[in-house]
Amino acid sequence: MHDGAQQPPPQVTAAELTSMADRTGRLLDGARYLNLATVSPGGRPWVATLEYAWLGDPLRFLFGSAVGSRHSRDIASSPLVGGSLFLAGNGTGLDVAAVDGAQFTGTCSEVGAHDLDRYRPVFYEAVFPDERERARWMLPKSSLREPAEHRLYLVEVERWWLIDTRTWEQDRVDRRMELPLAELDARVVSTKSTGRCSGRGTPSRGD
Repeated sequence: MHDGAQQPPPQVTAAELTSMADRTGRLLDGARYLNLATVSPGGRPWVATLEYAWLGDPLRFLFGSAVGSRHSRDIASSPLVGGSLFLAGNGTGLDVAAVDGAQFTGTCSEVGAHDLDRYRPVFYEAVFPDERERARWMLPKSSLREPAEHRLYLVEVERWWLIDTRTWEQDRVDRRMELPLAELDARVVSTKSTGRCSGRGTPSRGD
């Protein structure tokens, strides 16, 4: 805690908007997992850690899950979601330049059978860059639609914030800067890109 009133963060400059777009690109490509927050019909919160792929223009996330998982049940009752991505750096100690993170809000829905040809390759190419591994683990379309237990889900991002590191070393106050999605650099949103993921990538069976 610090004495006196907390000072407001400085205004975001045009150069900082460009930097934020670059940081967003590094996060989307470099974060290993997506943390997705949902709420049950009874108002109980939940966070699931998920493998993901991302697409730009507009910014979206893809993930796979079982329809019986807790977050999938929450999404079925309410499409509103929030989430985060982060990079922790590679060394020990606190390296402000290496640590980064983003938070977002949006809506989430199942990918319908008519859209599987569009989104299924994107998800599995992200999770399995190796073609042989992808052939081994990629679920057929019939396993991603009724009455099968797995689905692909699409998150449509509505708002996006980044950690504000400009003044942290001076006052140790954690702040966030919102990056309007329209400001994302064309290099980030104009081409289809995928998140850097690990693991088998099969849609989760559990919560």
